[in-house]
Amino acid sequence: MASSSAILPCNLKLRSSFTPSVSLQQYQQQKCGLRPSTHGLRVVRASAAPAVVSTSPTGVVLVDRSDAEKVHRLKTAYLEKAVPLLKEEFSYTNMHEVPKIEKIVVNCGIGDAAQNSKGLEAAMKDLSLITGQRPVKTKARQSIAGFKLREGSTVGIAVTLRGNLMYSFLDRLINLGLPRTRDFQGVNPNSFDGHGNYSIGMREQGVFPEIRFDALGKPRGMDVCITTTAKTDNEAQKLLSLLGMPFRQGVSTAPLVRKKKLKAVHFDSKKSKGRK
Repeated sequence: MASSSAILPCNLKLRSSFTPSVSLQQYQQQKCGLRPSTHGLRVVRASAAPAVVSTSPTGVVLVDRSDAEKVHRLKTAYLEKAVPLLKEEFSYTNMHEVPKIEKIVVNCGIGDAAQNSKGLEAAMKDLSLITGQRPVKTKARQSIAGFKLREGSTVGIAVTLRGNLMYSFLDRLINLGLPRTRDFQGVNPNSFDGHGNYSIGMREQGVFPEIRFDALGKPRGMDVCITTTAKTDNEAQKLLSLLGMPFRQGVSTAPLVRKKKLKAVHFDSKKSKGRK
């Protein structure tokens, strides 16, 4: 029987106590810098475990740890988890009856945009980093002398998000932006407009990780309007709850009756007459 040093290329020697976990041919090829051949090898892949829908005691669909690696995990959670629960609760017969998020409008008011052009560009840069889309400038519709405002002057910026960008921004808003807000106790469940649309007001944009704290200048707030296809506020609130929107607990969700403001002509006050 030939010695081990005679059969090994590249002048390699095996130790007596070494027991390689691969074949001798693959070990020699790896040491000599050769690419091992996969001919005749059998690759066995582990079968993926079935996805388990996990829900909290309040009925909110939780995002699994395995779903965190997905690019559009909120959209996937809506299609696979939220839609069946909505169809079961509201007894929808058609798939198109299930409410969905149509668009998200993010706007930021800038009062001194006419006098501070650098501040306007900085605000547009920050909002583009947060939303992933460059905003547009909003113009004044009419002139107001009391506010020193002229028609056509820039008063703010706005972004309309749809599709994958919309779900990506909503995911970061729910899981990153709102929890990092100071003294956050949940969003108000009474901020629906009666047609299934929800609005959120934020005082600071620095809660998003895209904005660096050292480069943060003047604190700016923004308004987020979530437009849905729901017909009632109850359906829209259930949709946002399943997506993870942290509504404030213990707040009455009864519709508020807004009293109409009466003008002076509705009162029985006597009108002053001129001198006789």
